[in-house]
Amino acid sequence: MADGQPYIVKGVCYNPIPIAKNHEYDWWSDPKKPWLVDGKLMREMGVNTIRLYQVNENMEGVKTVIRDLYEKYGIRTIIGDWLGFWEYPCPFYGDAKFRERIKKQVLDLVTALKDEPGILLWILGNENNYSCIGTVNRWSSEEIDKEPDPQKQKAMRAKTYYSFVNDIAKSIHKLDPNHPVALGNGELVALEYANTAAQDVDLVACIIYRGKTFGNLFRSLRATFDKPILLSEFGADAYDAYLKKEDQNTQAFFLESQWRQIYENLAGQKNGAGNCLGGTIFEWTDEWWKHNPDNPEGWSAHDTEAGWSSGSYYFDIKAPGNMNMNEEWFGMAALSKDASGSLDIRVPRKAYYVVREFWKKPDLNNKKKKVKK
Repeated sequence: MADGQPYIVKGVCYNPIPIAKNHEYDWWSDPKKPWLVDGKLMREMGVNTIRLYQVNENMEGVKTVIRDLYEKYGIRTIIGDWLGFWEYPCPFYGDAKFRERIKKQVLDLVTALKDEPGILLWILGNENNYSCIGTVNRWSSEEIDKEPDPQKQKAMRAKTYYSFVNDIAKSIHKLDPNHPVALGNGELVALEYANTAAQDVDLVACIIYRGKTFGNLFRSLRATFDKPILLSEFGADAYDAYLKKEDQNTQAFFLESQWRQIYENLAGQKNGAGNCLGGTIFEWTDEWWKHNPDNPEGWSAHDTEAGWSSGSYYFDIKAPGNMNMNEEWFGMAALSKDASGSLDIRVPRKAYYVVREFWKKPDLNNKKKKVKK
């Protein structure tokens, strides 16, 4: 609910990195104020929410972005925190001092932003659960290392991590009872442990790439960890790695298919799971730095080399080595360099218009019920 009305999240993941810059660029302080140009385009599309994975340390700059988007365009903001996931050499969720520092960081963030009218909810973590099963940024502790069974080690890590998230969620609820707290999770992996360790989170923010359909996601979540779900990262890239050319048609087709399933599983729909709150598409604009994050020479080129593989995106899975996922091509809007040095030109792709038209269709969840006399 927002302002007393049912609220379906129709959002995008937002990180407006300009051409020739990388993730370290402080766009919050950019005098060109990209969020004003983007906000106008988003409003015209029907976007009502953006998702920010992590915010800048300059809280006044963050507040300016949140206020501008909300006051000028009616767009609310989801605030996230990585929970130290990308710290080198790895996050140490088994270490009390590490947990204490990260928790303070999050609570300071909530304290600073909780009274902003444009805030929608908080997301804790993103795909941090993968560090528990050992696939990304694996961590451990002396107690876990003493356990000889690898499967039991994974369970111990998952319980430790989800208990940590739950502790932060409870503290946020005391500070800010007005905004929900979400558990950011890659797929549904390890959520059976969250079911016992993280019952104080309000919803699951799920990162999922299953192609044009989410399959049994919604009903599986009901059976595993019965909380509402926000699709906090999903989408399709606009490059065909097999034919080696841009493919706006397939991107648009996949996104409309995904949104159709989101709508089918909203609360109040007869045939769906009834546990979906909407979603935030990955992503608003292309990011030219992603394929070569440590090589400045690559940030000025729109790279067409895929970074990973997924058979769910079947249209170009026959690319060499089955490498078909192009991180630099997920934008609803492409970027084009402005020769005058102004803000990069935003060029909405076909998916922008297709999703816009889909969102305009009558929302069955909000139809007025006939009152019996």
